[in-house]
Amino acid sequence: MFNSPALLSLIHEHLHDDVQQLALQRNRFPQLSDADFRFLLQQIEGRQRTMHKLPSFAQIPDWWYPVRLSCEQCSSEATAKYKASLLRRAISNEQRDLASILIDLTAGYGVDTYFMSEYVQEAHYIERNADLCSIARHNFALQRPHIQVHNTTAEVFLASLPAADSHLSYRIIFLDPARRSQSGNKVFRIEDCEPNVLTMLPTLRANANRIMIKFSPMLDITAALRALGQDWDTHIVALNNEVKEILFFTGTGSISAVNIHAGQMDTFSFTEQEEKSVVAIIAPTIKKYLYEPNAAIIKAGAYRLICQRYALEKLDTNTHLYTSDTFLPNFPGRIWQVQEVLTKHSTPNAELKYSIISRNYPLSPEQLRKKLKLQDGDDQYIIGARHQGKPLLILASRIMV
Repeated sequence: MFNSPALLSLIHEHLHDDVQQLALQRNRFPQLSDADFRFLLQQIEGRQRTMHKLPSFAQIPDWWYPVRLSCEQCSSEATAKYKASLLRRAISNEQRDLASILIDLTAGYGVDTYFMSEYVQEAHYIERNADLCSIARHNFALQRPHIQVHNTTAEVFLASLPAADSHLSYRIIFLDPARRSQSGNKVFRIEDCEPNVLTMLPTLRANANRIMIKFSPMLDITAALRALGQDWDTHIVALNNEVKEILFFTGTGSISAVNIHAGQMDTFSFTEQEEKSVVAIIAPTIKKYLYEPNAAIIKAGAYRLICQRYALEKLDTNTHLYTSDTFLPNFPGRIWQVQEVLTKHSTPNAELKYSIISRNYPLSPEQLRKKLKLQDGDDQYIIGARHQGKPLLILASRIMV
Protein backbone atom coordinates (compact mmCIF):
# COMPACT_ATOMS: atom_id res chain seq x y z
CA MET A 1 0.00 0.00 0.00
CA PHE A 2 3.09 2.27 0.31
CA ASN A 3 2.49 3.55 -3.22
CA SER A 4 -1.27 3.98 -2.85
CA PRO A 5 -2.92 7.38 -3.42
CA ALA A 6 -4.91 6.86 -0.19
CA LEU A 7 -1.77 6.61 1.96
CA LEU A 8 -0.17 9.55 0.16
CA SER A 9 -3.32 11.59 0.84
CA LEU A 10 -3.15 10.69 4.55
CA ILE A 11 0.49 11.76 4.75
CA HIS A 12 -0.30 15.23 3.43
CA GLU A 13 -3.54 15.50 5.41
CA HIS A 14 -1.63 15.00 8.68
CA LEU A 15 1.61 16.67 7.64
CA HIS A 16 1.45 19.29 10.40
CA ASP A 17 0.23 16.98 13.17
CA ASP A 18 2.28 16.19 16.26
CA VAL A 19 3.84 12.84 15.33
CA GLN A 20 4.16 11.66 18.92
CA GLN A 21 0.48 12.33 19.54
CA LEU A 22 -0.49 10.76 16.23
CA ALA A 23 1.44 7.60 17.15
CA LEU A 24 -0.91 7.14 20.12
CA GLN A 25 -3.98 7.31 17.87
CA ARG A 26 -3.60 4.03 16.01
CA ASN A 27 -7.37 3.36 16.26
CA ARG A 28 -8.09 6.37 13.99
CA PHE A 29 -6.63 4.44 11.04
CA PRO A 30 -8.28 1.00 11.00
CA GLN A 31 -7.84 0.82 7.22
CA LEU A 32 -4.04 0.74 7.61
CA SER A 33 -1.94 -2.29 8.44
CA ASP A 34 0.63 -1.88 11.22
CA ALA A 35 3.38 -1.57 8.58
CA ASP A 36 1.43 1.11 6.72
CA PHE A 37 0.78 3.03 9.94
CA ARG A 38 4.49 2.99 10.83
CA PHE A 39 5.27 4.17 7.32
CA LEU A 40 2.71 6.98 7.65
CA LEU A 41 4.39 8.23 10.85
CA GLN A 42 7.86 7.91 9.31
CA GLN A 43 6.87 9.97 6.28
CA ILE A 44 5.23 12.73 8.31
CA GLU A 45 8.18 12.96 10.68
CA GLY A 46 10.68 12.87 7.82
CA ARG A 47 8.97 15.71 5.98
CA GLN A 48 8.70 17.79 9.14
CA ARG A 49 12.34 17.30 10.12
CA THR A 50 13.84 17.97 6.69
CA MET A 51 11.48 20.59 5.24
CA HIS A 52 14.11 23.33 5.56
CA LYS A 53 17.14 21.09 5.30
CA LEU A 54 15.97 19.54 2.01
CA PRO A 55 13.49 21.99 0.44
CA SER A 56 13.60 20.45 -3.05
CA PHE A 57 12.43 17.09 -1.74
CA ALA A 58 9.60 18.76 0.17
CA GLN A 59 8.19 19.95 -3.16
CA ILE A 60 7.83 16.38 -4.46
CA PRO A 61 4.49 15.00 -3.16
CA ASP A 62 5.36 11.29 -3.26
CA TRP A 63 8.98 11.54 -2.12
CA TRP A 64 9.81 8.95 0.56
CA TYR A 65 11.76 9.59 3.77
CA PRO A 66 13.84 7.15 5.83
CA VAL A 67 13.92 6.70 9.60
CA ARG A 68 14.85 9.62 11.88
CA LEU A 69 18.56 8.78 12.24
CA SER A 70 19.09 8.72 8.49
CA CYS A 71 17.31 12.08 8.13
CA GLU A 72 19.50 13.56 10.88
CA GLN A 73 22.77 12.23 9.46
CA CYS A 74 22.21 13.05 5.79
CA SER A 75 23.75 16.05 4.04
CA SER A 76 21.74 19.22 3.73
CA GLU A 77 20.64 20.31 0.27
CA ALA A 78 23.01 23.29 0.44
CA THR A 79 26.11 21.21 1.19
CA ALA A 80 25.09 18.53 -1.31
CA LYS A 81 24.78 21.18 -4.02
CA TYR A 82 28.27 22.43 -3.14
CA LYS A 83 29.66 18.94 -3.70
CA ALA A 84 27.72 18.79 -6.96
CA SER A 85 29.37 22.06 -8.06
CA LEU A 86 32.83 20.54 -7.46
CA LEU A 87 31.89 17.51 -9.52
CA ARG A 88 30.44 19.65 -12.31
CA ARG A 89 33.60 21.78 -12.45
CA ALA A 90 35.84 18.72 -12.58
CA ILE A 91 33.84 17.15 -15.38
CA SER A 92 33.69 20.41 -17.32
CA ASN A 93 37.45 20.96 -17.03
CA GLU A 94 38.70 17.42 -17.49
CA GLN A 95 36.37 14.88 -19.04
CA ARG A 96 35.98 16.36 -22.52
CA ASP A 97 33.82 13.94 -24.52
CA LEU A 98 34.05 10.93 -22.17
CA ALA A 99 31.06 9.32 -20.50
CA SER A 100 30.89 10.69 -16.94
CA ILE A 101 30.16 8.24 -14.11
CA LEU A 102 29.47 8.88 -10.42
CA ILE A 103 29.90 6.08 -7.89
CA ASP A 104 28.65 6.79 -4.36
CA LEU A 105 30.01 3.95 -2.25
CA THR A 106 28.28 4.82 1.04
CA ALA A 107 25.11 6.45 -0.19
CA GLY A 108 22.79 6.33 2.86
CA TYR A 109 19.64 8.34 2.18
CA GLY A 110 21.11 9.37 -1.17
CA VAL A 111 21.03 13.17 -0.85
CA ASP A 112 24.57 13.60 -2.17
CA THR A 113 23.98 11.00 -4.89
CA TYR A 114 20.84 12.79 -6.01
CA PHE A 115 22.34 16.26 -6.41
CA MET A 116 25.71 15.16 -7.80
CA SER A 117 24.07 12.86 -10.33
CA GLU A 118 22.60 15.83 -12.15
CA TYR A 119 25.94 16.35 -13.91
CA VAL A 120 26.79 12.78 -14.93
CA GLN A 121 25.46 10.41 -17.53
CA GLU A 122 25.55 7.37 -15.24
CA ALA A 123 25.37 7.11 -11.46
CA HIS A 124 25.65 4.24 -8.99
CA TYR A 125 24.17 4.31 -5.49
CA ILE A 126 25.75 1.69 -3.19
CA GLU A 127 24.19 1.02 0.21
CA ARG A 128 24.17 -2.09 2.42
CA ASN A 129 20.90 -1.18 4.20
CA ALA A 130 18.05 -2.78 2.28
CA ASP A 131 15.38 -0.36 3.56
CA LEU A 132 17.38 2.65 2.39
CA CYS A 133 17.83 0.98 -0.99
CA SER A 134 14.06 0.52 -1.33
CA ILE A 135 13.48 4.18 -0.56
CA ALA A 136 16.20 5.22 -3.00
CA ARG A 137 14.76 3.10 -5.82
CA HIS A 138 11.36 4.74 -5.36
CA ASN A 139 12.74 8.29 -5.13
CA PHE A 140 15.24 8.08 -7.96
CA ALA A 141 12.61 6.62 -10.29
CA LEU A 142 10.68 9.88 -9.82
CA GLN A 143 13.50 12.31 -10.61
CA ARG A 144 16.81 10.58 -11.41
CA PRO A 145 16.14 7.37 -13.35
CA HIS A 146 19.78 7.14 -14.48
CA ILE A 147 20.88 6.30 -10.90
CA GLN A 148 21.35 2.56 -10.44
CA VAL A 149 20.76 1.25 -6.90
CA HIS A 150 23.01 -1.53 -5.54
CA ASN A 151 22.22 -3.19 -2.21
CA THR A 152 25.76 -4.20 -1.29
CA THR A 153 28.88 -2.96 0.48
CA ALA A 154 31.50 -0.58 -0.87
CA GLU A 155 34.14 -3.31 -0.81
CA VAL A 156 32.03 -5.84 -2.72
CA PHE A 157 30.99 -3.30 -5.34
CA LEU A 158 34.57 -2.17 -5.91
CA ALA A 159 35.72 -5.76 -6.29
CA SER A 160 33.13 -6.31 -9.03
CA LEU A 161 33.88 -3.08 -10.87
CA PRO A 162 35.70 -3.39 -14.19
CA ALA A 163 39.05 -1.61 -14.23
CA ALA A 164 38.85 2.04 -15.18
CA ASP A 165 39.60 2.85 -18.79
CA SER A 166 40.51 6.52 -19.11
CA HIS A 167 39.78 6.38 -22.84
CA LEU A 168 36.15 5.32 -22.34
CA SER A 169 34.84 7.02 -19.22
CA TYR A 170 35.51 9.60 -16.53
CA ARG A 171 34.79 8.19 -13.08
CA ILE A 172 34.33 10.08 -9.85
CA ILE A 173 34.05 7.97 -6.69
CA PHE A 174 32.46 9.55 -3.62
CA LEU A 175 32.29 8.12 -0.15
CA ASP A 176 31.17 9.28 3.26
CA PRO A 177 32.54 6.79 5.80
CA ALA A 178 30.43 6.13 8.89
CA ARG A 179 31.84 7.99 11.87
CA ARG A 180 30.63 5.65 14.59
CA SER A 181 32.33 2.55 15.95
CA GLN A 182 30.54 -0.80 16.22
CA SER A 183 29.69 0.10 19.82
CA GLY A 184 28.00 3.30 18.61
CA ASN A 185 30.63 5.76 19.82
CA LYS A 186 31.68 8.66 17.60
CA VAL A 187 35.11 8.41 15.97
CA PHE A 188 37.13 11.15 14.29
CA ARG A 189 40.30 9.55 12.88
CA ILE A 190 39.91 8.42 9.29
CA GLU A 191 41.32 4.96 10.04
CA ASP A 192 38.55 4.42 12.61
CA CYS A 193 35.72 5.20 10.19
CA GLU A 194 33.79 2.51 8.31
CA PRO A 195 34.82 1.65 5.67
CA ASN A 196 38.52 2.29 6.30
CA VAL A 197 39.50 4.68 3.51
CA LEU A 198 43.22 4.11 4.04
CA THR A 199 43.03 0.38 3.27
CA MET A 200 40.73 1.06 0.29
CA LEU A 201 42.79 3.90 -1.15
CA PRO A 202 44.90 1.89 -3.66
CA THR A 203 41.73 0.30 -5.06
CA LEU A 204 39.95 3.66 -5.16
CA ARG A 205 42.83 5.25 -7.06
CA ALA A 206 42.91 2.36 -9.53
CA ASN A 207 39.19 2.72 -10.26
CA ALA A 208 38.62 6.48 -10.43
CA ASN A 209 39.80 9.59 -12.21
CA ARG A 210 38.89 11.65 -9.15
CA ILE A 211 37.99 10.71 -5.56
CA MET A 212 35.90 12.79 -3.16
CA ILE A 213 35.67 11.89 0.54
CA LYS A 214 33.48 13.51 3.17
CA PHE A 215 34.59 13.62 6.80
CA SER A 216 33.44 15.01 10.13
CA PRO A 217 33.99 18.70 10.95
CA MET A 218 35.97 17.47 13.98
CA LEU A 219 38.61 15.90 11.74
CA ASP A 220 42.26 16.84 12.26
CA ILE A 221 42.99 17.99 8.70
CA THR A 222 46.77 17.92 9.02
CA ALA A 223 46.79 14.37 10.37
CA ALA A 224 44.32 13.24 7.69
CA LEU A 225 46.43 14.62 4.84
CA ARG A 226 49.51 13.05 6.37
CA ALA A 227 47.74 9.69 6.18
CA LEU A 228 46.07 10.15 2.77
CA GLY A 229 48.89 11.91 0.95
CA GLN A 230 49.16 15.52 -0.17
CA ASP A 231 47.46 15.35 -3.58
CA TRP A 232 44.06 16.44 -2.22
CA ASP A 233 42.16 19.70 -2.38
CA THR A 234 40.59 20.39 1.01
CA HIS A 235 37.15 21.99 1.30
CA ILE A 236 35.89 23.08 4.71
CA VAL A 237 32.14 23.61 4.28
CA ALA A 238 30.13 25.65 6.78
CA LEU A 239 26.41 26.37 6.72
CA ASN A 240 25.36 29.57 8.48
CA ASN A 241 28.78 29.80 10.13
CA GLU A 242 28.75 26.22 11.47
CA VAL A 243 31.24 23.80 9.93
CA LYS A 244 29.24 20.83 8.66
CA GLU A 245 31.75 18.75 6.74
CA ILE A 246 35.28 18.50 5.45
CA LEU A 247 35.78 17.28 1.90
CA PHE A 248 38.91 15.91 0.32
CA PHE A 249 38.92 15.90 -3.50
CA THR A 250 41.97 14.62 -5.33
CA GLY A 251 43.73 17.64 -6.78
CA THR A 252 46.71 19.93 -6.25
CA GLY A 253 46.68 20.69 -2.52
CA SER A 254 44.56 23.86 -2.41
CA ILE A 255 42.40 24.73 0.60
CA SER A 256 38.95 26.33 0.34
CA ALA A 257 37.01 27.62 3.33
CA VAL A 258 33.35 27.93 2.32
CA ASN A 259 30.49 29.46 4.29
CA ILE A 260 27.00 29.11 2.80
CA HIS A 261 24.49 31.59 4.21
CA ALA A 262 21.45 33.64 3.23
CA GLY A 263 21.47 32.34 -0.32
CA GLN A 264 25.10 33.22 -0.92
CA MET A 265 28.51 31.64 -0.51
CA ASP A 266 31.74 33.12 0.84
CA THR A 267 34.86 31.29 -0.35
CA PHE A 268 38.38 31.88 0.93
CA SER A 269 40.90 29.80 -1.03
CA PHE A 270 44.61 29.47 -0.38
CA THR A 271 47.52 27.05 -0.09
CA GLU A 272 49.41 25.96 2.98
CA GLN A 273 52.54 27.66 1.64
CA GLU A 274 50.69 30.98 1.27
CA GLU A 275 49.63 30.86 4.91
CA LYS A 276 53.16 29.99 6.08
CA SER A 277 54.72 32.83 4.08
CA VAL A 278 52.73 35.60 5.81
CA VAL A 279 53.71 37.35 9.04
CA ALA A 280 50.67 38.75 10.85
CA ILE A 281 50.95 42.27 12.22
CA ILE A 282 49.91 42.48 15.87
CA ALA A 283 47.71 45.54 16.41
CA PRO A 284 49.27 48.18 18.68
CA THR A 285 45.76 49.39 19.59
CA ILE A 286 42.15 48.30 19.12
CA LYS A 287 40.86 50.26 16.15
CA LYS A 288 37.40 51.30 14.98
CA TYR A 289 36.25 47.92 13.66
CA LEU A 290 36.66 44.36 14.92
CA TYR A 291 36.56 41.36 12.58
CA GLU A 292 36.13 37.64 13.21
CA PRO A 293 36.56 35.24 10.24
CA ASN A 294 33.80 32.71 9.69
CA ALA A 295 34.04 29.24 11.20
CA ALA A 296 35.28 27.64 7.96
CA ILE A 297 38.27 30.01 7.74
CA ILE A 298 39.12 29.39 11.40
CA LYS A 299 38.94 25.61 10.85
CA ALA A 300 41.10 25.97 7.72
CA GLY A 301 43.77 27.75 9.76
CA ALA A 302 44.15 30.88 7.60
CA TYR A 303 44.99 32.95 10.66
CA ARG A 304 47.75 35.05 9.09
CA LEU A 305 46.75 35.18 5.44
CA ILE A 306 43.45 36.86 6.29
CA CYS A 307 45.54 39.80 7.57
CA GLN A 308 47.25 40.19 4.22
CA ARG A 309 44.14 39.72 2.09
CA TYR A 310 42.10 42.31 4.01
CA ALA A 311 44.84 44.61 5.39
CA LEU A 312 43.97 43.75 8.99
CA GLU A 313 45.95 43.60 12.21
CA LYS A 314 45.65 40.69 14.62
CA LEU A 315 44.91 41.25 18.31
CA ASP A 316 47.34 38.55 19.44
CA THR A 317 49.18 35.57 17.99
CA ASN A 318 46.59 33.16 19.42
CA THR A 319 43.57 35.48 19.30
CA HIS A 320 41.77 35.09 16.00
CA LEU A 321 40.18 38.53 16.06
CA TYR A 322 41.32 41.33 13.79
CA THR A 323 41.02 45.10 13.76
CA SER A 324 41.10 48.01 11.32
CA ASP A 325 39.94 51.60 10.95
CA THR A 326 38.50 50.63 7.54
CA PHE A 327 35.02 49.17 7.17
CA LEU A 328 35.11 46.05 4.96
CA PRO A 329 31.50 45.11 4.07
CA ASN A 330 32.60 42.06 2.05
CA PHE A 331 34.64 40.52 4.87
CA PRO A 332 33.83 36.79 5.21
CA GLY A 333 32.75 36.77 8.83
CA ARG A 334 31.34 38.90 11.63
CA ILE A 335 31.99 42.63 12.02
CA TRP A 336 31.61 44.83 15.07
CA GLN A 337 32.03 48.55 15.53
CA VAL A 338 34.09 49.15 18.65
CA GLN A 339 32.43 51.44 21.17
CA GLU A 340 34.95 51.28 23.97
CA VAL A 341 37.78 49.24 25.42
CA LEU A 342 36.60 48.77 28.98
CA THR A 343 38.79 49.48 31.98
CA LYS A 344 38.25 49.08 35.72
CA HIS A 345 36.90 52.63 35.67
CA SER A 346 34.37 51.98 32.85
CA THR A 347 31.72 49.30 33.18
CA PRO A 348 28.86 48.20 30.89
CA ASN A 349 25.42 49.72 31.38
CA ALA A 350 23.62 47.12 33.50
CA GLU A 351 20.25 48.24 32.13
CA LEU A 352 21.13 46.93 28.66
CA LYS A 353 21.32 43.33 27.48
CA TYR A 354 24.56 41.92 26.12
CA SER A 355 25.81 39.03 24.02
CA ILE A 356 29.12 37.90 25.49
CA ILE A 357 31.94 36.35 23.48
CA SER A 358 35.21 34.97 24.80
CA ARG A 359 38.20 34.53 22.46
CA ASN A 360 41.50 33.48 24.05
CA TYR A 361 40.29 35.07 27.29
CA PRO A 362 40.71 33.61 30.82
CA LEU A 363 36.95 33.44 31.51
CA SER A 364 34.19 31.71 29.57
CA PRO A 365 31.14 33.74 28.43
CA GLU A 366 29.12 32.31 31.34
CA GLN A 367 31.80 33.23 33.86
CA LEU A 368 32.07 36.73 32.39
CA ARG A 369 28.34 37.28 32.53
CA LYS A 370 28.23 36.20 36.16
CA LYS A 371 31.19 38.42 37.08
CA LEU A 372 29.79 41.49 35.30
CA LYS A 373 26.19 40.76 36.43
CA LEU A 374 24.75 41.38 32.96
CA GLN A 375 21.51 40.29 31.30
CA ASP A 376 21.61 38.11 28.20
CA GLY A 377 20.54 39.77 24.94
CA ASP A 378 21.54 41.13 21.55
CA ASP A 379 21.60 44.89 22.14
CA GLN A 380 25.37 45.11 22.56
CA TYR A 381 28.36 42.81 22.66
CA ILE A 382 31.01 42.36 25.33
CA ILE A 383 34.00 40.65 23.74
CA GLY A 384 36.65 39.19 26.01
CA ALA A 385 39.96 38.72 24.21
CA ARG A 386 43.70 38.78 24.68
CA HIS A 387 45.53 41.73 23.09
CA GLN A 388 49.32 41.75 23.00
CA GLY A 389 49.37 39.12 25.70
CA LYS A 390 46.97 40.92 28.06
CA PRO A 391 43.26 40.16 28.60
CA LEU A 392 40.78 42.96 27.93
CA LEU A 393 37.08 43.58 27.39
CA ILE A 394 35.69 45.33 24.33
CA LEU A 395 32.24 46.92 24.17
CA ALA A 396 31.00 46.75 20.57
CA SER A 397 27.90 46.77 18.39
CA ARG A 398 27.37 44.16 15.68
CA ILE A 399 27.27 45.43 12.09
CA MET A 400 24.90 43.41 9.93
CA VAL A 401 26.16 43.02 6.37
